Amino acid sequence: MSGADGDGKILDIKTDDLKRTAPHFHTHSQDLAKALTKLKTTLGAAGSPWGDDKQGHEFHQAYGPLVTKIEHAASVLSEGLASIHDAMSDMADGHIENDELVRSMFSRVHIKDQHGDGGPAR
Repeated sequence: MSGADGDGKILDIKTDDLKRTAPHFHTHSQDLAKALTKLKTTLGAAGSPWGDDKQGHEFHQAYGPLVTKIEHAASVLSEGLASIHDAMSDMADGHIENDELVRSMFSRVHIKDQHGDGGPAR
């Protein structure tokens, strides 16, 4: 995020918010996966209730591919939610590690004052 409001901040990443929010994506990913499993099981158990006549075959030709697409889309969405959880957790960990690295780098920098004495950077 850029500091468009003039506060001078380049990035304003709140690692606590990332860590707190990430588990929600994991939970919802699992919920969606469970719902998908229930949908597949229920539809599979139903068999072909539309019948074996011409009208039933026509219905199945239209319905069958759509069910497959819906199942695939729900699976992709579930995996996507899980990957968002992982990415947010990794991002938070990366920013924490980066902040610690930068902090340690600048704690070793000494700037000479007007008298030539080296003191810790402020």
